[in-house]
Amino acid sequence: MTTPAARAAELRRLIERANHAYYALDQPEISDAEYDRLFRELQALEAAHPELRTPDSPTGRVGAEPAPAFRKHRHVVPMLSLANAFNEAELGEWEERNARLVPEVRQAGYTLEVKIDGAAVSLTYEHGLFVTGATRGNGVEGEDVTANLRTVLDVPLRLQGSGWPERMEVRGEVYLSKSRFQKLNAERAQAGDPPFANPRNAAAGALRQLDPKVTRSRGLRIFCFHVEAPGQKLPVATQHDLLLQLAAWGFPVESRHTLTPDLAAANREIAKLEPLLDGLDYGADGVVVKVNPLALHRELGTVGDREPRWAIARKFAPEVQVTTLKEIRINVGRTGALNPYAVLEPVEIGGVTVSTATLHNFELIKAKDIREGDLVEVTRAGEVIPQVLGPVIKKGARRGKPYQPPDRCPVCRSKVERPPDEVMVYCPNVSCPGRVFESIVHFASRGAMDIRGLGPERVKALLDAKLIRDVADLYEITPMQLLTLEGFAEKSAGQLVAAIQASKRQPLSTLLFALGIRHVGAQGARPLARHFGKMEALAKASADEINQIRGIGEAIAAAVAGFFAEPKNRRLIDRLEQLGLNMTEPVATEGRGPLAGRTYVITGTLPTLSRARATEVIEAAGGHVTDGVSKQTAAVVAGADAGSKLAKAKALGVPVIDEAELLRRVQAQP
Repeated sequence: MTTPAARAAELRRLIERANHAYYALDQPEISDAEYDRLFRELQALEAAHPELRTPDSPTGRVGAEPAPAFRKHRHVVPMLSLANAFNEAELGEWEERNARLVPEVRQAGYTLEVKIDGAAVSLTYEHGLFVTGATRGNGVEGEDVTANLRTVLDVPLRLQGSGWPERMEVRGEVYLSKSRFQKLNAERAQAGDPPFANPRNAAAGALRQLDPKVTRSRGLRIFCFHVEAPGQKLPVATQHDLLLQLAAWGFPVESRHTLTPDLAAANREIAKLEPLLDGLDYGADGVVVKVNPLALHRELGTVGDREPRWAIARKFAPEVQVTTLKEIRINVGRTGALNPYAVLEPVEIGGVTVSTATLHNFELIKAKDIREGDLVEVTRAGEVIPQVLGPVIKKGARRGKPYQPPDRCPVCRSKVERPPDEVMVYCPNVSCPGRVFESIVHFASRGAMDIRGLGPERVKALLDAKLIRDVADLYEITPMQLLTLEGFAEKSAGQLVAAIQASKRQPLSTLLFALGIRHVGAQGARPLARHFGKMEALAKASADEINQIRGIGEAIAAAVAGFFAEPKNRRLIDRLEQLGLNMTEPVATEGRGPLAGRTYVITGTLPTLSRARATEVIEAAGGHVTDGVSKQTAAVVAGADAGSKLAKAKALGVPVIDEAELLRRVQAQP
């Protein structure tokens, strides 16, 4: 007699094998009726014997109870975006940049993968079992949608084969097939519901449903293509072999991936792939080109915290549509820049309905002679931001008057400024309502003061209720005031006030970027803060003094000096200081610190520090980090799976140290 436990295990094996054959291999092994019979038998067994229900049981894919909200999930390694190349020349420039850092890249080979147009997700596995699924979110932190991802039938709940890391994050793209999208919209039309805009948005929306049963009804699919397992060794050495290994473990992998020996061969293969993409049953917006050896991924690293150097998206010519430009309007940005945009007769581009598009600046409008009432060509730049390419002028057609840029701000009526050598036009009034809204949104954003829970809608609500007029007012808001606004309960009001107060601890460099000083980005704020150390010293500095700092040019120097010369801005800084914001930079100023004047190179995976964090540690101690090893390099900080930089250091006689030694040096007295 077969025991219930043995039968349940056998049913799980048969059902998951059927799922893999149907979804991953497109080769069904059993009929739908047989599948349903097996599934119902397993459900009945687990109902009679609840102790037999396992975390990887396929019955868990039906959907759990609706969740009240999503928890946050921090990715073990940030999920980065890809840079784009729109032609062979730009792809060649990408290789050239990489070759300057790692010459071996030219002969390393490239893996080509169809770029799926869906929603990026991260799947965490422990000991071969699926434990957590999350959205990309902001790249560092996403939403825990494990229950929803369990309903995606080609996500393996238990891995096949062997050799996987003890804990790993598998990256993939969840998508809705074109055929399924059309069927869902037909069903929604019949039910009187509004149709989904496009498959990508429908997939992303399905992942964020609070009820997993709704997610399951959408019929989502997934393709996987990447693994992160810091501190652990993968059983493969190349991206091409990694794709094969993912398939062996049971993950769906897009079948058209290919390995090429060099960029010339890659370009030939890409040309063959381009005409095939429209015929696929899933959205594909290009081909991802990846350096094949995984060791070179570590060597090449990332560009800041934005994108990997070892991969790039080769995009194809974007779709262009013609529609009517009804009106030219102006948005006032946080720095006072007047940004013109077009109000369009709605038109569909790449499955998205577009009704507004950027016009960039007034010089471009003049150069292209774009007028209200024109028929215009519109595209989506990088298939994201709609933009007007130019007018379509028909012979003999009557046109409107040439567009005249405003002399006064359309929001506050202040006389605009036109700085020499700039194409942008600015509103100089720091109290302009248009500037205030954008400046507060920027101030609270993740890259700036990182005030969690204070997005554009809440900023608008606070302004409309006259609870705030500028960023300083944020620090005097009380939970009781927030409770008077729609959408706030006692808990959420307390959380927002706590997040605002916590932001006071941000360093001077972050505050400088958050203030929205013209030309001062996150990168430019750091040398300013490190050089002067205190806000007071920077505020007193002349443009000439600021211009002497390495990495700071005349435009930034003039903008910073001009910002502090404005009395309203000085009063704002004084008030922020009185409210308790940090006005100092907790790092060594240039020329000081235990690593002052020394250059370091980081290679491989360190035990506890990410590459970005290790860089911060070195720079905070007065040192510098570069990508290339030379005789002037003080030391190479090497971790697991270090590559060619380690070999070069040994050849040049450059000291090689580990993370522990780096931390010892950082803590030493200068």
